[in-house]
Amino acid sequence: MKLVILDGYASNPGDLSWEALEQFGELTVYDRTAPEEVAERIGDAQIVLLNKTPIRAEVFEKCPNLRLISILATGYNIVDLQAAKAHGVTVCNVPGYSTGAVAQMTFALLLEITQQVGRHSSEVFAGKWQKNPDFCFWSKPLMELAGKTMGLIGYGAIGQAVGRLAQAFGMKLLVTARHEKPVPDGAEFVDLKTLLARSDVVSLHCPQTAENLHMIDASALEDMKPGAILLNTARGGLIDEQAVADALRSGKLYAFGADVVSKEPICTDNPLLSAPNCFLSPHIAWAPRETRIRLHEITAENVRAFLAGCPRNVVC
Repeated sequence: MKLVILDGYASNPGDLSWEALEQFGELTVYDRTAPEEVAERIGDAQIVLLNKTPIRAEVFEKCPNLRLISILATGYNIVDLQAAKAHGVTVCNVPGYSTGAVAQMTFALLLEITQQVGRHSSEVFAGKWQKNPDFCFWSKPLMELAGKTMGLIGYGAIGQAVGRLAQAFGMKLLVTARHEKPVPDGAEFVDLKTLLARSDVVSLHCPQTAENLHMIDASALEDMKPGAILLNTARGGLIDEQAVADALRSGKLYAFGADVVSKEPICTDNPLLSAPNCFLSPHIAWAPRETRIRLHEITAENVRAFLAGCPRNVVC
């Protein structure tokens, strides 16, 4: 059995082992693979593993031995599912492996916005506290979360985890999603317009689809409370980045925190890079070592289940 990993560096830059996958046969690992190299590198392998390397229709034509595509991630829009199905190739993913880590990053962004830890730490080391006449000093407003309202757009596993953290901080909770779901005591399920109007903090936790592309646009931002905070740890295409940058400049939004943007790595002309009170991390919510270990373990079980004739986490 031949297995090929096309872009192993993202989930394993050298701090983990591929031993869990080596048990299944001859494993070849590439750190990165360009689109034009995909078919050649898969060759006669039966199993291919990847994170963000696209698998287009022509790859299936050139790789007739291919039987399983196991995605080292939750999202699977990088694979042409219609072509996979036509060629009898099973596609599976890894749902739910990063729930805690993404919820943690959501609050890391929110706490950085409200407490400005990075800014104030830098100013301490720059000597500004030492020169201050008072025992304390701050250069940006600080904000308490208790009593504020958190609005969650999307209420799957990650949205629910963020909701639990919000309530632990003493925040009120509003939820909206495509289908109404039970919410915990003290929370409300509302429509999107109501959530935007009432939330001090709006946090996105829904998948990106053709229907909700740029769901947070100029019109949605106008519906939000003046001075609200917007967070996105879901998908970059959910927001209109120019509209968000404009809202930050006008003061309509107090701050924006995101771990994702519309095109990654971020482009030098992305309007968010020059917007005030904008906090961006480079798509690392999923990247704690413990989370990546879990990702590899579940992936190995996906391969094992497929070889045993009972595939799991199948998306096609």
